[in-house]
Amino acid sequence: MKKYLYIFMFLALIFTSARAQEFVKGVVKDAAGQTIPGATVILKGTSKYASTDIDGKFSIAAPKDFPFTFQVTITGYEKHEVDIYELPSEPVEITLKTANVLDEVVVIGYGSQKKGDLTGSVSSVPQLALKQPISSFDRALQGAAAGVQVTQVSGQPGAAVSIRIRGGNSITGGNEPLYVIDGFPVYNSNADASAGVTAGPSINALASLNPSDIESIEVLKDASATAIYGSRGANGVVLITTKKGKAGQNTFTYDAYYGTQSVLKRVDVLTSAKDWALLKNDARVNSGKAPYYTEDQIRKLGEGTDWQGAAFRSAPIQNHQLSFTGGDDRTRYAISGNYFKQEGILRNTDFERYSGRVNLDRDISSGFKIGVNLTASKISAQVANAGIVNGLLAMPPTVNIRDVNGKYTYQSEFETPLGNPIATLEKEVNKTTTYRFLANTYGEYTFLEGLVGKVSFGTDIINNKQNRYVPSDIYQGANSNPTGKASVGSKFASTWLNENTLSYSKTFSNKHVLNVVIGYTQQAFKSESAIAGSEAFVTDQLAYNDLASGSVYSQPSSGSTAWALNSYLGRINYSIDQKYIFTVSGRADGSSRFGKDNKWGYFPSAAFAWNISRESFLSNVEAISNLKLRLSAGVTGNQEIGQYLSLATLNSATYFFGGQTYIGFAPNRIANPDLGWETTRQYDGGIDLSLLKNRINFVFDAYYKKTTNLLLNVPIPYTTGQSTALQNYGSVENKGIELGINTTNFSGPFSWNTNFVFSINRNKVLTLGDGANYIISGANIAQVGKPLGSFYGYKTNGLFQTGDDIASLPTINPATTKPGDRRYVDINGDGKITQADDRTIIGNAQPKFQGGITNTLSYLNFDLSFFFQGTYGNKLFNQNKQQLELLTGQQNASTAAYDRWTTTNPGNEVQRAFEDPAAVNTSRYVENASFLRLKNLTIGYNLPKRVTSKIHASNIKIYMSAQNLYTWTKYTGFDPEVSRNEQSTLNQGIDYSIYPSSKSFLGGLSISF
Repeated sequence: MKKYLYIFMFLALIFTSARAQEFVKGVVKDAAGQTIPGATVILKGTSKYASTDIDGKFSIAAPKDFPFTFQVTITGYEKHEVDIYELPSEPVEITLKTANVLDEVVVIGYGSQKKGDLTGSVSSVPQLALKQPISSFDRALQGAAAGVQVTQVSGQPGAAVSIRIRGGNSITGGNEPLYVIDGFPVYNSNADASAGVTAGPSINALASLNPSDIESIEVLKDASATAIYGSRGANGVVLITTKKGKAGQNTFTYDAYYGTQSVLKRVDVLTSAKDWALLKNDARVNSGKAPYYTEDQIRKLGEGTDWQGAAFRSAPIQNHQLSFTGGDDRTRYAISGNYFKQEGILRNTDFERYSGRVNLDRDISSGFKIGVNLTASKISAQVANAGIVNGLLAMPPTVNIRDVNGKYTYQSEFETPLGNPIATLEKEVNKTTTYRFLANTYGEYTFLEGLVGKVSFGTDIINNKQNRYVPSDIYQGANSNPTGKASVGSKFASTWLNENTLSYSKTFSNKHVLNVVIGYTQQAFKSESAIAGSEAFVTDQLAYNDLASGSVYSQPSSGSTAWALNSYLGRINYSIDQKYIFTVSGRADGSSRFGKDNKWGYFPSAAFAWNISRESFLSNVEAISNLKLRLSAGVTGNQEIGQYLSLATLNSATYFFGGQTYIGFAPNRIANPDLGWETTRQYDGGIDLSLLKNRINFVFDAYYKKTTNLLLNVPIPYTTGQSTALQNYGSVENKGIELGINTTNFSGPFSWNTNFVFSINRNKVLTLGDGANYIISGANIAQVGKPLGSFYGYKTNGLFQTGDDIASLPTINPATTKPGDRRYVDINGDGKITQADDRTIIGNAQPKFQGGITNTLSYLNFDLSFFFQGTYGNKLFNQNKQQLELLTGQQNASTAAYDRWTTTNPGNEVQRAFEDPAAVNTSRYVENASFLRLKNLTIGYNLPKRVTSKIHASNIKIYMSAQNLYTWTKYTGFDPEVSRNEQSTLNQGIDYSIYPSSKSFLGGLSISF
């Protein structure tokens, strides 16, 4: 008997072992019968999962007990569940339906919604935009979202960009959007993260966030979407959600790319020493002086120095990322580490980032969940001197880079000396380093079905250090000999945030859906900064590391600022039968930045959406998949004005009394207890339309914004002791239209998708308050009835010619005007040219329209994408060109000098050479900056499964990519997409001594296990 029992047990063991090795095989297809690679098949209720291969096939170990359920998910398709009641003898065939556009979930303020339930204007940035080799994610917004204008203020690696959502609202206040990173609001003010020592473009504080960590970016544009952010919503809101782990999808991924960059374009200047010598002589002769060079000296001059050629280089760029994501039914995690290094196309400039991120979510129980999102980073950059590009353009080609002894030439030998820009690039230290820690943790508890409370605490800590040293052997560091200049600055800024929200969701009678969110938040910021410096060093060896070794100390400075914000918020969403959707939201903000009588602001909004396609009269119209009408109105605010501007303040001053030096204080601002918010009222109407089973999707919006109570420095009586005071005066309007089109042109083995965005914005200054009609700032003017970004100067109508009766024609200075000098238009017809009466608006920096188009194609294992971006109708004031056409013979000149006016070449475009002309702002230097750019071109190949399986990899992709490959433009400068004054709205559109943009070519690898 025992023998039979042993045999039975042995057979049972064999059967059990064999049963444990059994697998369920299957294939995942779409409705057209095409296989779907990359789908995730999860054994529901466990951590077991599999991914479909290139042929849509999968295999997963079968559990011991029946029945069990497979969950199948992939982006773009509806989630599908399949119940298995017995072990199938044939592969299971699973068919997925294409996801309804209305069911896609997007992130909104303090929550998320299905697209079908949205009443506000929200744009999603395509994932493809984030896969470009960029130092910061905000650059990915260029041409990727309708109504968003991104201006690259510098080509310096890591430099900031300027972003305008539906135009600029403020003249002197902040115009950048609010960024919300995993629920933590951040305003990208470079002043908050810079110690103010480095003499060059600001390094972007947002560059501390690794773009590869980002899962999605949503841009909130209308008041219905942004009013819940109240005093910080007037300029739009950009929501960033980083990648999270998913249950049953444990993945290890390594991504890397490496490439080279080169200057996008060079400015045409004289590189021939002989040609420049002739210009030098011409300028002197026209100024009544003897020639500088003899004919014999000119013959002996060499080819000349190409300063741009010596400064620009082929520069490498690289990125490496390791990421681990996954989890089980209770815990999800995403961990990543990143290294990014971008050498600059100008010698001795660079940007480097080390970053790490941990996102962790844990279900403590069925009703209690906690999580944390944190990132730590170190970014550092060697920054080009602010005047370096001007030096490269201005240095004459007759000057050598090095002297006969091999040392850097100190300066040009002419009346107006210029320092050697190559020596400055190589030897000046201009270093900025920033450490950033951003963390947000939360707890979420479900009190009862539909009622959820959430409490979060977060902090953002920025520690910035800036070092600058100008050695004694370059022009900028030599006040005396031996000498050198050093300065060290540091800034520590910290923000803490607490948010407390309560949300309730309930469906009544399967028809009425109610969602309510209420909350209280508090946030505070504090920064401390200090700058010290000295000069006249005995040696350059210690650089900025020993300020005490300098014999002349610079006056140190330090400071501290703080602000706080308390807020109450709420939003109600109510829908009837998924046809009629109502949204009401509001926020009350109390800010320390404003006057004691105006601390609190209130920002309500209301919106309505009508899903027309759900009405019975469209139920049989198969061509229309979705048709929705949206209407919204609301109020938002702007608090970005700096700190303490409503208070009377004192400023320290040095004075002498009785032969002694004393430090005292004097008033520098009077109090304004009524100082309040800039207020923006916005109205929006939109239509969402999907056709042919969501293959063609349109989103159209028209909007009107009016910003009142502008924060302006208004003249006040001198009897107050001050000349101006910050007050609420004036108004600006923006109105425009936006169009987004997304199409699925082909699907199946060959697929082709297109995404197109287009926008028009018209901006106008309505009033400037107290009878003021304009504000002039350099080459820009803000004038009532005209758009911001306008250029102000003289219109030119050619040159004076020999034989003209100059004495009877309108000129700026009749006594010195000669043939070959520039003529200007007499606007008021009084026979003379004067600043007060004959300067006028000569152009505008704002485009008439802008857009972008992305095409993504794939066939079998290959994919191709190309992205075009462009603007039309915008102008740039080319100040580089203005300086290069002075033709003084003191500095280099544009190649336009070949066509300069002479008695034998009486042209009508380029003025005569002259040693001491005035730089006049004229229409000649306002250029058409319209452009169309092939922003990105990428081709990739996914290795076959038979290859990847040999190393147990789930996917291996290799790709080649090019950025800024070609630009079609008539602009003669380095790049039509620049702005010297960074984020300024009043002084936008000036191109002068800006670090040029680059184009890049790279190869990349992505491997997942």
